[in-house]
Amino acid sequence: MGFKTIASTGMLALSATHFASSVVADAPTCPNDTPLSCSTSTEEASCCFNTPGGSLLLTQFWDYDPATGPSDSWTIHGLWPDNCDGTYEEFCDESREYSNITSILQDQGRTELLSYMTKYWKDYSGDDESFWEHEWNKHGTCINTIEPDCYTDYTPQEEVGDYLQKTVDLFKTLNTYKAFADAGIKPSSSKTYTLSEIHDALAAIHDDFAPYVGCDGDYLNEAWYFYYVRGNLITGQYEPSEKLTQSNCPESGIKYMPKSNGQESTCPNRR
Repeated sequence: MGFKTIASTGMLALSATHFASSVVADAPTCPNDTPLSCSTSTEEASCCFNTPGGSLLLTQFWDYDPATGPSDSWTIHGLWPDNCDGTYEEFCDESREYSNITSILQDQGRTELLSYMTKYWKDYSGDDESFWEHEWNKHGTCINTIEPDCYTDYTPQEEVGDYLQKTVDLFKTLNTYKAFADAGIKPSSSKTYTLSEIHDALAAIHDDFAPYVGCDGDYLNEAWYFYYVRGNLITGQYEPSEKLTQSNCPESGIKYMPKSNGQESTCPNRR
């Protein structure tokens, strides 16, 4: 199993400058001058160029009532390809929509990944499996650089495990809870924060690019970190980028609530 070689002999595979990705056996060898995704509209889609979904978003949740995931961590929402302008495609390949993510990972021997997902990639209603299926089927199938033709000796569902692993790897580099804590922003049922304070705290872990943050009214509940990628989604070089979507949070009076075990649900819209 592995990716096809794309570049001519002598070209070196791109390594991550801002994010050290997990190396896949026989990773694609892309030309050093491969354009950064979203940097040009003339480059054709290939196993080395993400398009039309050239903006990649690592998205996180803060579900607090009822609480989802550890009390001292945000949780994974997904990894989404957007069309460089805030729009996106969805459910791009019905033939690769699956309803057995757990089995796929077990069959691939990715037990460590599965264990991590059961702790940090949580569904607010408790149905983690359906949540993972939704994220792969809606978003993962729209990433052109991990289509089956980009692999050598392709094994069915191989790209599913790679997509989920990449999502987790990126999530591990973006500790939203710690970034807030380092800036003095801590969950509180009484204190409020400004949008500027929140943006500054999170930009500090994303090369000074503030992510999109989402609110349910005054209550903070989402963060989307934007990237462009040079090369393949799995092995390419990730470059933090400016957000393409403006926050729906108010400029001030934002509440960052502690996680609790209350009965009132404050579930944000699932994309």
